[in-house]
Amino acid sequence: MKFTALPLQGAYLIKPEVYSDGRGHFFRYFCKDEFTQIGHTKEWLQCNHSFTKTKGSIRGMHFQLPPHSEIKMVRCIAGQVLDVIVDLRKDSPTFLQWNSVELSAENRNMLYIPEGFAHGFQTLTDNCELLYHHTALYKPGAEGGLRFNDPRLGINWPITPTVISERDHNHTLVDNFFEGIKI
Repeated sequence: MKFTALPLQGAYLIKPEVYSDGRGHFFRYFCKDEFTQIGHTKEWLQCNHSFTKTKGSIRGMHFQLPPHSEIKMVRCIAGQVLDVIVDLRKDSPTFLQWNSVELSAENRNMLYIPEGFAHGFQTLTDNCELLYHHTALYKPGAEGGLRFNDPRLGINWPITPTVISERDHNHTLVDNFFEGIKI
């Protein structure tokens, strides 16, 4: 695997080394030893799978508050998405900055998202499926969210949004009193 550091400290684009022959292909999705190269030592505790049927749909921007903060690793296994992260870490030099990467079944790339980040994505095709690995169990009382179209964040979604859940549409806007998440 090749780990490429993204502009937001602690976040990585992971490109698997794909081995192909006449039968198809093979690649490693996770290797504990290789992940120690980027300082990852936590255990993956939960895996989730999402399906989003309509191009232009947005899911996010979600996070969990301490002490239930989580590291996520995300991979698109069907379709194509723009995956977006926002740094919410208090006192981070990139506080409230965002970054995006394209994940697709074709490129097989993965996104490593550190604790203290909000995460979401927009589908660039119909029928997208994502796999998520989490280092913390989901705790309903610890969930948080940012509005996908918050002008303070200025996330550049490439397609006019088509489908957004009521919950995601109603997240509050970041105001001047938001100090971030202490990890």
